[in-house]
Amino acid sequence: MNRSIPTLRRFFSSLRLVAALLAGLSFAALAQGAMDGPRWLLLTGVPATALVLTILGGAAEPLRTNIAMSGLRSGGPRAFAPAVVDGVRTVDKKTGRPVLDGRSVESVFAFDLTVMPDGLPAYRVQVLHPLDLQGLLHRSRAVVEYDPEQPWRVAIPANPPREWLARANSASPPAEVKKRAGGFPAGFRTLVTGAVLAAVLLVLVRLLG
Repeated sequence: MNRSIPTLRRFFSSLRLVAALLAGLSFAALAQGAMDGPRWLLLTGVPATALVLTILGGAAEPLRTNIAMSGLRSGGPRAFAPAVVDGVRTVDKKTGRPVLDGRSVESVFAFDLTVMPDGLPAYRVQVLHPLDLQGLLHRSRAVVEYDPEQPWRVAIPANPPREWLARANSASPPAEVKKRAGGFPAGFRTLVTGAVLAAVLLVLVRLLG
């Protein structure tokens, strides 16, 4: 299982590179066609750019205040961090409203956590899960797994490493807590890389043309 993680990372890195190249070509075709290029470039660039923006917009995920995205990215980076358990509630999994019957199939646990990752300010998130992971109903500390590139992606592992459990149990609450986890939405780097490639292509066309 561990051997497949680097392979997945290389695969998704290759996909992002291909997506950036396609975005760069479509942006360059649109700009060149709109300025002084042949009309077919403009006619090709408009739908291509619209398609690229639609795909990247669908992949983008807004930063959510106090709410963690469900699950970690497949093949994406991840790290452990201690967390303070600020509260645990039972909520409806569709509406997020508190419910009284915690045994209902429509209810899940809402874990309000303050994540304290290395190298990043502490921040608040809420993680939903149908099980009481790590027995957090009766504990004040937890170990979470998060995405260093997209810190709002947080998961609670069922069996975290013992050294991280010990670290979490001895952790003190942070003095300052951010209300929102920082980071870039998915697709943002691809969009920026595509724009840079388009600019380079346009400069080369100007110089060689």
